[in-house]
Amino acid sequence: MAYELYYWDGLQGRGEFVRLALECAGADYVEVCRAEDGKGMGAMMNILKGRASPFTPFAPPFLKDGDVLVSHVANILFYLAPKLGLAPKTEFLRYFANGLQLTITDFLAEVHDTHHPIATSQYYEDQKEAAKLRATDFLKHRMPKFLDYFERTLKENPEKSGHLAGGGLTYVDLSIFQVIEGLRYAFPRATAGLAKAYPGLVTLRDVVEQIPNVRNYLASERRLAFNTSGIFRHYPELDLDL
Repeated sequence: MAYELYYWDGLQGRGEFVRLALECAGADYVEVCRAEDGKGMGAMMNILKGRASPFTPFAPPFLKDGDVLVSHVANILFYLAPKLGLAPKTEFLRYFANGLQLTITDFLAEVHDTHHPIATSQYYEDQKEAAKLRATDFLKHRMPKFLDYFERTLKENPEKSGHLAGGGLTYVDLSIFQVIEGLRYAFPRATAGLAKAYPGLVTLRDVVEQIPNVRNYLASERRLAFNTSGIFRHYPELDLDL
């Protein structure tokens, strides 16, 4: 039975972190809200409104595996990774990888707040001045703090594998690929020197890109383009040279 992934149609967003794991593993899955019959969005809303189960997610993405319903990116990946061959080998490293993914979750919240620092209910145009201040602080202070941590984690991995957790590829490596892709899209000037500042992370990003299933996915129509409705948004006025 195919996995069922529920996320807003037309957006990479948080759903992309789950898609990358499914695609990398060559898993059989259905993107429910992209169904050609147009009923996918209604099916997702029925779940969110509690009409299909008493165990209701707060928001997408969420994943159905038969009768199992799992929400939140880190939680979904923690569930999926052992099934997809993308989990570290030991219990300790599985929890460590989950901690890394949760740190990515925190990072994504800060990325989002660069363009919506006041309220998600307001348009970007209604909070541009605050967004400029927030983005400047993010690029000068918060982005380096997170990337420094991930670069250090990569270097301190006892396996010296070039991966973040253990001796081989895990879902966290795929998520770091997406983070770097998103940052480069949103802030091309600020990330121009990324390879020099964070050589390990950029090398890891390049390794992930060359995984055959990932490469095929990136070249396919299934891979949606970044746009100004997602987490990573390119507004030139928020970018700067570092």
